Amino acid sequence: MVRTSKFLSRVLRHDPALIGLSLDEAGWVGVAELLAAAAAHGRRITRTELERVVAENDKRRFAFSADGRRIRANQGHTVPVDLGYEEAAPPAVLFHGTHPAVVAEIWRVGLRPMRRHAVHLSPDRETAERVGSRRGRPVVFTVDAAGMAAAGFVFQVSANGVWLTQRVPPEYLGGG
Repeated sequence: MVRTSKFLSRVLRHDPALIGLSLDEAGWVGVAELLAAAAAHGRRITRTELERVVAENDKRRFAFSADGRRIRANQGHTVPVDLGYEEAAPPAVLFHGTHPAVVAEIWRVGLRPMRRHAVHLSPDRETAERVGSRRGRPVVFTVDAAGMAAAGFVFQVSANGVWLTQRVPPEYLGGG
């Protein structure tokens, strides 16, 4: 399941052309089209396996359309998509988990989206620790989301509860 999830992340977030797919403007692709393209490129995935990955992925990275005919990643794209998330008022504090090698740079310039469309923030410290631990011991920053919102920064929340914003200047960071 992990291998399939990583494969889907690569295709649905970063490189649909890897298997000859194109995402629509909102990031959707037909399920049948995805399964056929994956199989044609040596990666057989059944509809049942796909449903299991969508349902059981701990970060809820993927979603089916209401009719179940299309699938997309919920956030984290490096290819141009408009996920259509509305502006939302964030909680007072959000969290960002990362690894120690980038801490000094974050203190200097803040959080930036890098290759993604937005900075990803977690609603709780535990999730941020899990995200930050992908590359070793995590470092967790607190984000003064209430202060940012009061200053006019825009927030959105993805379908899987990840908070998105264009940047977090260093003056809104704590912890680390």
